[in-house]
Amino acid sequence: MALVSMKAMLDEALAGQYAVGQFNLNNLEFTQAILLAANEERSPVILGVSEAYIPYMGGLPFIAGMVESLIKHYGITVPVALHLDHGSTYEVCIRALHAGFTSVMIDASHHELERNIEITQRVTEAAHVLGATVEAELGRITGREDDLVVDEAEAMYAVPEDCVRLVNETDIDCLAPALGSVHGPYRGQPKLGFDRMGEIRRLTGLPLVLHGGSGLPDEEVRKAISLGTAKINVNTDNQIACTSAIRTYLLDNPEAYDPRHYLVPARNAIQRSVSAKMRLFGSTGKAGGVV
Repeated sequence: MALVSMKAMLDEALAGQYAVGQFNLNNLEFTQAILLAANEERSPVILGVSEAYIPYMGGLPFIAGMVESLIKHYGITVPVALHLDHGSTYEVCIRALHAGFTSVMIDASHHELERNIEITQRVTEAAHVLGATVEAELGRITGREDDLVVDEAEAMYAVPEDCVRLVNETDIDCLAPALGSVHGPYRGQPKLGFDRMGEIRRLTGLPLVLHGGSGLPDEEVRKAISLGTAKINVNTDNQIACTSAIRTYLLDNPEAYDPRHYLVPARNAIQRSVSAKMRLFGSTGKAGGVV
């Protein structure tokens, strides 16, 4: 199956009251594991690539080519979107679209609202011409994701009225409002702003995106989905599963040196982690409903 945009996925998820997972690509093994999990679970899936990982993984055209080759190699038959996560500028979003990405997030949340709207509107106009989907962010989501660091002093909850303006003036397809989630591991019990989440969903009418899906209690995830969250981003949990498997293998086999011997268990651990999230999000078995 060819790469698709996120729009049909998220509209279907919103109507069906489940969420589609965005799972970040960190290397070949992550890409393999995520695609295999999606096919096994019969779940639509979003492959996320953060800007910090673009040079590490060989550049945008290489990443897109790798994903397309693996889809063909494995005979993947579920819908797959390739998404730029936290694109910081108009230019990097355009480069991703030209490389074959089917969806981009323009994160201009560090700008004032007027500037955020201006940048996001330009990205949306270009993306929609190419049939691609656009995600935008309001407020700031704390924590660390790759090279993006936002501390609590910078963070703020998204204002519903600002969300309405952003949606109405940019024509974005989905919205990631800052509502208390964090990138990376949580310190203590997370406190998501569910009342505001429901209000923003009601006022904007768009599918919502929850960043920082790793480490959230299952009941928080389910509640967010019930309030209109249709996309949930996961990376840290998969990274932990990967690293834990490698660490265990090397501790048990200190003489090992062939990367295949520890990367295969790591890939299997990532696949199990992704499958578990898909079941939690309710997307297992939903691939047949998206075209």
